[in-house]
Parts: sequence; C-alpha cells; structure tokens
Amino acid sequence: MYKFAPFFVVLAAVLWGVDGIILRPALYGLPVALVVFLETTSVSLILTPFLFRKLKAVKNLQLMDFLAFFVVAAIGGVAGIMAITKALFYVNYINLSIVVLIQKLQPVFAIVLAALLLREKPSPQFILWAILAIGGAYLMTFGLTLPNFHTGDKTTEAAGYALLAAASFGCSTVFSKRALKNVEFEFATYFRFLIASTISFIIVLFMGYLPEIPTISKSQWSVLATIVMTIGVPAVFLYYYGLKRIKASVATICELAFPMTAVILEYFVHEKLLSWIQWLGVFLLLLSIIRVTRMQHKRR
Repeated sequence: MYKFAPFFVVLAAVLWGVDGIILRPALYGLPVALVVFLETTSVSLILTPFLFRKLKAVKNLQLMDFLAFFVVAAIGGVAGIMAITKALFYVNYINLSIVVLIQKLQPVFAIVLAALLLREKPSPQFILWAILAIGGAYLMTFGLTLPNFHTGDKTTEAAGYALLAAASFGCSTVFSKRALKNVEFEFATYFRFLIASTISFIIVLFMGYLPEIPTISKSQWSVLATIVMTIGVPAVFLYYYGLKRIKASVATICELAFPMTAVILEYFVHEKLLSWIQWLGVFLLLLSIIRVTRMQHKRR
C-alpha cells in the first residue's frame, strides 16, 4: 500500500477543494460559529463509538499536553475553521479559489510561529521565499491595483479571513507537535474534536445561536451531513494515512491538488477564471510554499 500513499493525500486534498468551492458556501446565511459547532460536534459523535475507549489515555497527559491540545482545538479547530468558513461565504464577491490559495500560506505561518515560540531561527532563504509568497498572494488577490475599502467589495475582507485561517492552522501545526508527543494519532484526533466541540458550544451558547438550529433548512442539513461524512472524518484519516508513509516534501506536492481542484471547480461551477497577473501570483505563491516546506523538511 506504500506506493499508493500519495494518492490518499491527493484524494484528501481534492475533497477539501470540493468542500471549499461547492459545499461550505452553500451554508451562507447561517452563523459561522453555529456551522463550526454542528460540524465539530457531529464528527465527535461519529468517532465516539470507535475511539471512546482511547480516552483512557487522558490520565497519562501532563499539564503541558492539555494546554497544547486546548490551543490546537481552540485556534485550529475553532478559530481557523470559523475564519475560512467566513471567507468562503463571500461567494458573490470574490473568486473562492483565491481564498483557498491564500490559505496555503499555512506553512509560512507555521515556520514563523516556530521561530517565535520554539526559537527556531529562520534562514535568509526562508525570509526571501516568505516575502515572495506574500507578494504572490497579493497579486493573486488584487492584481496590480491597490485594495479599495470603500467600494462594498468583500475581496479585502475575504482575503483577511483567509490569512487569519492560514495563521490559525499554522499555529495549530506548531502546537500539534507538542500535543502528539505522548499519544497516538487516533486519540489526538478524537480528543481535539471533543475539545473543539466544547469550545464551539460555549461560543454559540454565549452568542445565543442555539435557538436558530430548528430554522436550518433540509438542504443546509444535507450539506452539513455531506461535509461531515466526506471532509470531517474520511478526508482527515485519508490524509494522515498517506502522510505517515511518504516524505513531507512529497505530501506538499500532493496537497497542491487542493488549490488546483478549487481553481478548476471555480471555473466550472461559478464561471470565474483568474487573470494572467493573478496566475503569476499563483505561481509565485505555490513555488514559495514548495521551497519553504522542502527547506523545513531538510532541516528536520
């Protein structure tokens, strides 16, 4: 099965692309926090019959382990998903493939945060590629024009949420190293979703969104169920099954199926195509991400 490992990562990335362009924008109109609560809680309930016994590993966790899991769940499992969901809700204002591509800045944020939190000093080459990645993201989003905050266009706001999601997922990656130190992957995945569902429940309770659950339409419930059954559970396990069997640099290339799927679906579903200057930004961004990730892999 090792020779098919890259295929599992590609398949997971394709599923994430379908979620970003087709599924999640269909939930527009629902409170973002409510969407995240329903998603994380549903995944937790589905995993409980299979992984409940692994919760006995909690007694082996130290204080720093709990703190790491809390940060991963709160920032990556709640804040990050809320940010990317909010960005993808601007289907009528922005090319959604741009949101997906900006979110691929995650490795850059992860390495920057590792430098700040883990004292891993970035090399001059990393700084150069990080600057090119940011420049590519700007060209991809705004082209050669300056962003205008007074036109009613949500491009800038959507790009900001996408950047926040990338930073959140990057931070989650850094703290995941600590969270996975003393536990198995299956337990870590389950425990993270349990904490995320608890945090999101507190948020929706505080914001008064729970009474809105009965107002969710049948079509929206169908979309939520599809996300949970295809993205929330299978995609995560497909990704980590493949990742355990291939190099990180190979996985990075395979993950490019995520933005490429988004670009293709954006054209066929919403009839939107990037301009040549935006494609130049895409090239700079993806090239920079590949180089940054390979540099990190070689260092390890």
